[in-house]
Formats: sequence, C-alpha cells, structure tokens
Amino acid sequence: MKRIVLVVAKAPVPGRVKTRLTPAVTARQAATIAAAALLDTVDTALATPGAEVAVALHGDLRDAVHGGELAELLGACEVFPQRGNDFPARLANAHADLAARHAEARTVQIGMDTPQVTTGLLAGALDRLDAYHAVLGHAQDGGWWCLGLRDPRAAGALRAVPTSRADTGARTATALARRGHTVGTLPEMSDVDTLADAHRVATLIPGSRFAAAVTEVSR
Repeated sequence: MKRIVLVVAKAPVPGRVKTRLTPAVTARQAATIAAAALLDTVDTALATPGAEVAVALHGDLRDAVHGGELAELLGACEVFPQRGNDFPARLANAHADLAARHAEARTVQIGMDTPQVTTGLLAGALDRLDAYHAVLGHAQDGGWWCLGLRDPRAAGALRAVPTSRADTGARTATALARRGHTVGTLPEMSDVDTLADAHRVATLIPGSRFAAAVTEVSR
C-alpha cells in the first residue's frame, strides 16, 4: 500500500504569507520565517520511512524568499498546483488530485505551520490508518495540523468546513463522521500564527532553520 505525506503549502512571498506575524516583524521577515518552516517541514516529510512526498503548492517560488533552495528541495517531491477559490476547496482538491494520481494511497496531509513535526508523528499517523478511516491532529487554537485519510477522496468533506475558527477541528471530525468515516486522534500540536507562537515552537526545535529564522528576526 502506497503511503504519501502531502504538504499543502504557499510560496513564501513577502506580504502573502504569515501576515499575522506583522507588524511585529516586517513582511519579508514573516516570509523568511515561513520559508524556514516549509524547508524544515519538507525535510521531515522526506525522511519519513516508507512514505513518498507530494506538495500542493500555491504561488510562485520565483517570487519567494529562499525560492531557489525551496525549488531544489521540492525537486525530490511530486509537486502540483493548488486549485480552488477558497482554502477549503483547495484542500479538498489537493486530495482529489492526489487520488487521481495514486488511487487508494494512504495519505497524511500537513501544512507549513508545524515545523516541529517529526518523522515519528507522520509515520505514526500513517500507521493509525490501519485502524481508522481517518486520523486528525487537533491544533491548540481549535483548528487541525494533520489529516490522515485511508482514501484521499474522503477529503471532499472539507469543502463544507470553514477554516480559521476555534471549532474548525471539531467541525472537520464531525463532517468526516457524518460520511461514515471512523476518526482517530493524533497528539495535539501548536501551529504558528503569531510571533509568540513562533517563539514557542522554535524552542522545541533548536538547531532548525525555523529556530534560526525566528532568532534572527527577533534581534
């Protein structure tokens, strides 16, 4: 059975990513933090045993901070563009597009907001799909940081779930359950929305690109 880590990401272009970090930092500094988070996340995904990596990308790396380094790293991944008019649609379409390429592949999807993710967490999420149709890792702000699906087409349930709300995670679990999917849980994690979040996450991964970027912009 093919196992895939799907990273849903946005090109770290100043002014278009991590806008909630401003005005505490500049738009370029926010994009630098986002680029570091994406690089660390993809590195971890690529190191996950027994898994291939796909990246659904929104935006143009030619305009991004560390665009060259990102393009080189993403050369080891299957990269395809996001499509859809809003984020729930882009999420659902990313899974549908992946399913069209890899029928019945077990998939764990993450974003670029949890650079502290480990290979153990990703492999464990994939393993739990032996017991559940879906697994969900809730975020501390009420959203979710990870969605694992035995069948990626089940992500159609996401189209009706509003994002960036305190109940997004709960609504996602409910939407999946209403379609008849059993849903297991993963460890809760903090994602990076604010500069305080960034500092907190950076302490968990000293020596990472992300920690170095947060330290640099905070001087």
